[in-house]
Amino acid sequence: MEVMSSQRARMPYQLQRLLVVKRDGRQVPFDNQKIYQAVAKAVQEVEGQVTPERAEQIEQLLFAVEEEILGRFHTDIKIYEIQSIVEHQLLEENMGEIAKAYIHYRTQRDIERANATNINYRIQDLMMKEATIVNENANKDSRVFNTQRDLTAGIVAKSIGLKMMPPHVANAHQKGQIHYHDLDYHPYAPMSNCCLIDFKSMFEQGFKIGNADVESPKSIQTATAQMAQIIANVASSQYGGCSANRIDEVLAPYGELNRRKHQKMADQWIEDPAKREAFVIERTKKDIYDAMQSLEYEINTLYTSQGQTPFTTLGFGLGTSWIEQEIQKAILNVRIQGLGQEHRTAIFPKLVFTLKDGVNLHPTDPNYAIKQLALECATKRMYPDVLMYDKIVELTGSFKVPMGCRSFLQGWRDENGQEVNDGRMNLGVVTLNLPRIAIEANGNQETFWKILDSRLDICEDALVYRVERVKEASPENAPILYKYGAWGIRLNSEDSVDKCFRNKRATVSLGYIGLYEVAAAFYGPEWETNPEAKNFTLAIMKRLKQRADQMGDQYGYHFSVYSTPSESLTDRFCRIDRQAFGLVANVNDKDYYTNSFHYDVRKKPTPFEKIDFEKDYPAYCSGGFIHYCEYPNLRQNPKALEAVWDYAYSRIGYLGTNTPIDHCYECGFEGDFLPTERGFECPQCHNNDPKTCDVVKRTCGYLGNPQLRPMVRGRHKEISSRVKHIDDAGRFLAQVDADE
Repeated sequence: MEVMSSQRARMPYQLQRLLVVKRDGRQVPFDNQKIYQAVAKAVQEVEGQVTPERAEQIEQLLFAVEEEILGRFHTDIKIYEIQSIVEHQLLEENMGEIAKAYIHYRTQRDIERANATNINYRIQDLMMKEATIVNENANKDSRVFNTQRDLTAGIVAKSIGLKMMPPHVANAHQKGQIHYHDLDYHPYAPMSNCCLIDFKSMFEQGFKIGNADVESPKSIQTATAQMAQIIANVASSQYGGCSANRIDEVLAPYGELNRRKHQKMADQWIEDPAKREAFVIERTKKDIYDAMQSLEYEINTLYTSQGQTPFTTLGFGLGTSWIEQEIQKAILNVRIQGLGQEHRTAIFPKLVFTLKDGVNLHPTDPNYAIKQLALECATKRMYPDVLMYDKIVELTGSFKVPMGCRSFLQGWRDENGQEVNDGRMNLGVVTLNLPRIAIEANGNQETFWKILDSRLDICEDALVYRVERVKEASPENAPILYKYGAWGIRLNSEDSVDKCFRNKRATVSLGYIGLYEVAAAFYGPEWETNPEAKNFTLAIMKRLKQRADQMGDQYGYHFSVYSTPSESLTDRFCRIDRQAFGLVANVNDKDYYTNSFHYDVRKKPTPFEKIDFEKDYPAYCSGGFIHYCEYPNLRQNPKALEAVWDYAYSRIGYLGTNTPIDHCYECGFEGDFLPTERGFECPQCHNNDPKTCDVVKRTCGYLGNPQLRPMVRGRHKEISSRVKHIDDAGRFLAQVDADE
């Protein structure tokens, strides 16, 4: 897109003071460059390019527009008045076709704004299976009735929600400047996002679901059955993920109840002490395995009211008693075994194994053998991801697993000084489109910082609105959360739900996307090796963190910076920006924006190089982050993966594994299926039938089956790019061998 010269960009002083009244009521400084770009876009549409002669003609037209504005307006001017003047001048200059294109573009923008809140129009899109609606969430199968019903309800909620929120926030969301997440649930309903469920207190004190008063479980089988019911109810009462923190330690007391039952039976019937002990141990181990297998199957067969399997994360790895160790081993062995007769890879629950020096990191540690089992599981099923205990404490202030995919609570103590993690929650996310700001800045970093600050103002208003809206809920709206212990505090019906949120007990998240593209806009596509470019990206992160901390101190909730898992947002932001600005080299020319702070997926770093590059960022986005590395097939070489885990331990807090685990039941191939226009197919026999192949890919921090739930274009292309280069990960294996 052509832009004005810096000389023409200077405006008369009177125009610099003029305020433009936007459609949503906001007043912003007059910017003649926006007029230039709009006309240039119309020229491009009609003539294919903006020649130097046309550029000069547009500048002359801009002079005439400015003169008319100066003669008629002195303090403010409405946006439609500017557009009318531009249209008139285009016609005066005999640029009729360009005037038509300019008017058409403005009209289309108005229609798009109207359609965004037009329920009938959006439902028609759903009936026509418009991709941005039916493929928005890789965890939702849009073919089934209950998901279709939820998508229909979501369209209604989105349309109403856009009208409910502050107009300038809705406008920024529709333009793609920001993304107000989960509009299909919030603000239409005062629902919350993700949480760490307080299973410990619920098991100990009992709880209520529906008409049933549930007492404390008397066995580990009952405990996991109750856990599945709690997960289903919590997931239906919020819209984000839910996690079980330190599940091995939480469930161990109920495994001990099983052991005591077997001990009592053995004491009665078995005389030989050795046989008695062996009987107790074996029966307890079987109970534990059966309980964890039942939990795996129950979670994968649950459907919430949102029409999807609940996004569940199980964290484990720190317990050192033999029952805690058995729970850990059972979780991993159940996952390795797979689901059903075909032993398919389970998508949920997401497994997160904790590494800790002195517990399982080194061969001399008591749980080192379980680490080896976790490595085997990761090479075969991609999960578990791993948390580095010491680094998580350093980054977030206390240890806990993420809520769902990557959202981390920060360290917090109650009025008695007790550290509290379980029973806390996140109130929602608003994500900033960083590449859009870089495009608008047009190479000027001073302009970039100014635009960033103005967009952060909008994000602040959006996030504060999210908090205020959630506070309008009643405990009766979600009894499992507010009244029966999932969130730790048990409220009465007349209590304010803010008791669960205030004093920074809850987090609310400022997300971002496309840090790679921002640096590429200013420093070129190979900027990762340029220290100045990396420092620029870190300065952006520091600015976000500084603003979030200021908001937290001002409002009393923990505003956290969150590396957005931009599943469909990689496509949405890029698509909108291409419509607005055309193709911008190294920014929006690849159809998706890079997720989070990650190294460009098209590059070929070893895991060690990738970790070293990314390790500096989470200090400024501790509210949500994950790293993941690409590997070839590691089933025969788990030691290579262990080398990466050990290398990462002191450098990063949270690491996922991307390794080929696809399986073809027609020919027996195991490895990486190839992305094609028809979906993913076996490279050996070209099978792409979901019934006879198991295709599992990581989607923004969690696993998904793209054969059953097609991904949006951006994620498909990102994974396609990754697959093309996965063989280069062999270089990493050579490096491991050399190090050994």
